[in-house]
Amino acid sequence: MRILVVEDQPDMRRLLTEMLDEEGYSVDTSADGLNGLGKALSCDYDAVVLDLMLPKLNGFEFLQRLRRMKKTPVLILSAKDQTRDRVQGLDEGADDYLNKPFERAELLARMRALIRRSSGIATSVLLVKEVEIDFRARSVRYMNEESMLTAKEFSLLEYLVLKRGKVISRMELYEHLFDEIDESYSNVLDVYVSNLRKKIRPDLIETRRGMGYVIP
Repeated sequence: MRILVVEDQPDMRRLLTEMLDEEGYSVDTSADGLNGLGKALSCDYDAVVLDLMLPKLNGFEFLQRLRRMKKTPVLILSAKDQTRDRVQGLDEGADDYLNKPFERAELLARMRALIRRSSGIATSVLLVKEVEIDFRARSVRYMNEESMLTAKEFSLLEYLVLKRGKVISRMELYEHLFDEIDESYSNVLDVYVSNLRKKIRPDLIETRRGMGYVIP
């Protein structure tokens, strides 16, 4: 999953990037609202973490402009804790609102929920082809045995599961699973898919030659 963090404070931006990266998310960042909006409109992010007090374009204006074009899930993360700020943020199109300071576990839980809901999935545990996928614990079980996946392997599986039944192109997978600075379009994706087949079950992911991958 690819996340855009729009935050002007360097320390907070770095903290959020490290936190999301550790969970297997690919993270792009922006230090001002105008640049962030440009990125949000040019790329199909799975979610945006948005501060409100931003230079060049504040968070409310960011939301107004974004919602004219896209439905990308947005989590406002702000020190503005007045009820009127939360109400305005939600009315402008944000999907959730979390105050600073925040707890890591809560932010990650809200992020998971946003992404699931945007894919039409309400539960945090899914059963797919006898494979139990727990988005909350980021764990996978098959035949009562847990499969030990890396963060990136789980992210690939998560994306394909949330798009179940749809053939996902290699390009789309690269765009959603790898950071903007990673331009290495090598066989790394084939390696991850191969690992998932070996660790879980061989027929979980199907290859559609010339098209991409799908979990039917």
